[in-house]
Amino acid sequence: MRKKVTIRQLPTGVAGLDELLGGGIPEFSFNLIAGTPGSGKTTLAHQIMFSLAGPERRALFFTVLGEPPLKMLRYQQQFSYFDIDKINKSIKFINLAGDLLDGHFEKVLARINKEVESFGPGLVFVDSFRSVVQSAKSLKEDFAGGLQHFIQALGVQMTGWQATTFLIGEYLTQEEESSPVFTVADGIIWMLQDVHRDAMMRKLQVIKMRGQAQRPGLHTFRINSSGIDVFPRAILNYDYGLRSETTGNLRLTIGVPALDEMMGGGLPVGYSLLAVGPSGCGKSMLSTEFLAEGERLGEPGVIAAFEKSPSQLLNGRLKKMVDGGSLSVIDTQTLDLSIDEILHDLVTLIRKKKAKRVVIDSLSGFELALAATFRENFRESLYRMVSVLTNMGVTVMMTAELEDRYTDLRFSSYGNAFLTDAIVAMRYVVINGQFRRVISVVKVRASNHSKDICFFDITDEGFKIGKPLRKYQGILSGQPTLTTKSDGKDLETF
Repeated sequence: MRKKVTIRQLPTGVAGLDELLGGGIPEFSFNLIAGTPGSGKTTLAHQIMFSLAGPERRALFFTVLGEPPLKMLRYQQQFSYFDIDKINKSIKFINLAGDLLDGHFEKVLARINKEVESFGPGLVFVDSFRSVVQSAKSLKEDFAGGLQHFIQALGVQMTGWQATTFLIGEYLTQEEESSPVFTVADGIIWMLQDVHRDAMMRKLQVIKMRGQAQRPGLHTFRINSSGIDVFPRAILNYDYGLRSETTGNLRLTIGVPALDEMMGGGLPVGYSLLAVGPSGCGKSMLSTEFLAEGERLGEPGVIAAFEKSPSQLLNGRLKKMVDGGSLSVIDTQTLDLSIDEILHDLVTLIRKKKAKRVVIDSLSGFELALAATFRENFRESLYRMVSVLTNMGVTVMMTAELEDRYTDLRFSSYGNAFLTDAIVAMRYVVINGQFRRVISVVKVRASNHSKDICFFDITDEGFKIGKPLRKYQGILSGQPTLTTKSDGKDLETF
């Protein structure tokens, strides 16, 4: 039996893209980079070209229509991937716009073939032919027909060259995939800008990649000073490389001994914990205790804080942990984030630091930081993120602000209580004209836990939890105020 043909995969040099393609661009394949105007098609093509081009694999870049090469290169030089030493050595630009606009399609095809044979490139790019198709409809019929023939013939020729080729074109909708070019292409990368209300998010989809198991779905990407960064859509799998053998008997200490006891011996490893309560009740302080306990035990942590500025966050205990290397911080200052960006940064830091504990403070701020399209699907997005993180074997603590209505009990403003493995609820009660804090463990999945409601306070020494308040449990079922004639000594539980 003959051995199977092995197709070499070329790394694109675009962060996150190879994962979507199934390993890289197949060598000698014909690929179409298509999408809406301004979506980043030319930037993607240039980033791939500068990453792959060299003395052993030269590149030809034909500009058929659109901006002249000099203007294009002026802007492309602003990206860090641009290497001017490769121009006219490993990379050659040829402008064919004049010939094509005169309608000399056969002449243009002949010249393209001649340049390919003369330069012997391993990479060929043709940018951009598609924008003239619509305008051709208003011109002479023979011009429009000749242009369509040119596009089809060019696609066929590109598949025959011993080079990895890319055709860049503007398509407003994927309905135009009926074009013969889409049929001939081995790979199709679709790029678009998704505008929703006042937010804009760039997205990318690998529609087709022959012979490879590409990642399905739409994936967000950003254009920054380094070029394009792709953030693969978070999906649940068990191949993140950190998941350890854990059992329900292995638990993490929260950092508050009394709370560990209330939870039945601590929080099981790989669980997600939701700490809920009104503003100022101590949720962020509890998450700090959680991270500080990790530092004490040699368990590195990662925090994504959405309600604090860097100066507020990196102050006091958290700053000492960051300076000591036991804690890493996710940058959450960018507006219109996607869930995939946050998860990408979290997974990267977890792998780098071998983190065991993750804090998200808070879900309220997290939701506001997301782009509008992700806010509408916040529950689904949160579910994917929590599932990926916990299946990496890390233990996650999230905080969520919950309006204290006194007369009803709720444990999540988003209806997300079912997503978490454990819930700790904090709230205020009024006793003898004073606000007092109380805490309770609502659930710890598959584990016994205390059903008591206890007073707690935050002191210079941290969290202090009092004894069970069985005498006053009616407070939380609809009585906002409790009055007692005692001198209050029975309430001194600390």
